[in-house]
Amino acid sequence: MHENTDVLIVGAGPTGLTLAVDLARRGVAFRIVDEAPEPAAGSKGKGLQPRTQEVFDDLGVIGPILAAATPYPPLRVRMGAVPIWQARMHRPAAATDAVPYPTVLMHPQWRTEAVLRERLAGLGGKVAQSSALIGFEQDTDGVTARLGTGESLRARYLVAADGGRSPVRKALGIGFIGETREEERMALGDVRVEGLDRDHIHVWVRPGRGMVALYPMAGTDTFQMLASLKPGVTPEQTLSGYQRIFAERSMLRRVRLTELLWSSLYRVNIRLADRYRSGRVFLAGDAVHVHPPTGGQGLNTGVQDAYNLGWKLARVLAGAPEALLDTYEEERRPVAARVLGLSVDLADKKSCKRGEETYQLSLSYRGGSLARRGGDRVPDGPLPLADGTRARMFDLLRGPHFTLLSPDPAPRVPGGPEARAYAPAGPYGGERHTLVRPDGYVGISTSSADELAAFLAMV
Repeated sequence: MHENTDVLIVGAGPTGLTLAVDLARRGVAFRIVDEAPEPAAGSKGKGLQPRTQEVFDDLGVIGPILAAATPYPPLRVRMGAVPIWQARMHRPAAATDAVPYPTVLMHPQWRTEAVLRERLAGLGGKVAQSSALIGFEQDTDGVTARLGTGESLRARYLVAADGGRSPVRKALGIGFIGETREEERMALGDVRVEGLDRDHIHVWVRPGRGMVALYPMAGTDTFQMLASLKPGVTPEQTLSGYQRIFAERSMLRRVRLTELLWSSLYRVNIRLADRYRSGRVFLAGDAVHVHPPTGGQGLNTGVQDAYNLGWKLARVLAGAPEALLDTYEEERRPVAARVLGLSVDLADKKSCKRGEETYQLSLSYRGGSLARRGGDRVPDGPLPLADGTRARMFDLLRGPHFTLLSPDPAPRVPGGPEARAYAPAGPYGGERHTLVRPDGYVGISTSSADELAAFLAMV
């Protein structure tokens, strides 16, 4: 069977699903395939940063996430039954006009993916499971992909969100520079536990044996278990194996693991791809950057890769200049490099505290070709309009369109994007025209109508 589509997404983790939802709401024809026979289990990347919550607000999935997620509870460190230290990983913060989602939320990855899948279904999309990509070739017009099901697909673009071992990245010969810390290995698992409160993140340290931690997963009756591993030691990935690790490090008899629902072994990788694009094939998420778990940056950076790429693919498919797609790597690779540096710094310091630098609200595209006196995230907040009413900024931005804050209507540009214009009571940012991109960053701020029109012609 041969099928044509505009975008083929390989991999249905958070990155691939985010891209699928964004393309679906834009009316772009796509297919999303995953080699696994069913959706992934496991709490894995459990922290959702404030900027990611803003992205999920725009994509229409923040409601069910907020209904189940919770802020991280206090961290309590013990030796046996004796508490030796307690603190919060994240400073509590109240929502403000500018930052409606002020703190990191705990939300198991399997549920984040389930929410995205439900939203995708509501938009008419569906993941094709048991559909491994087994080969592809590209030419000047598109990509021909072969699936393990025997199906052949012809797509104008392929996006590989196929994980840190990315077969697509390897097939393209794109370097994945960095290090693997063989001495830093962890056992992870989702477990049910008897005899332990859910009001804390519980950590036990036993000199000479190692560390074990239990995180109460929001909206569930399970805990995520993390345990450091000594070099060369591979535990049994069974309930008894995990119970043995827990017992020898916690030295507690009254607390017992009763069920192991999911398990994985993890080693720290710190890597960044040389390139994010090769012709008509793009890489996103763990396929281009893998992080230490410290700071909770990996999943969040992947979600924002997809959020950056989605609108650009849609615009080029609608006739915008192909060069727009070059800005994906231009903008996202430096962000990943900075975020990797932060994750490594936190890991090397073995710091349990997390500051606002992990929230990803201050990340900027300043200095890039799509940031003409712009590049910063547009904050939420009340916006007085020229007609005497007040609007909330995120309500104006929500959706797949560009947003123009100007007393003038959006200029008509042949083949240009949809730009919804709103007249603020006064110049926003001190200029007559401020154009906000679909991903919520300022594209251009200018008082020149010609400069505004020239920018719209680029996108």
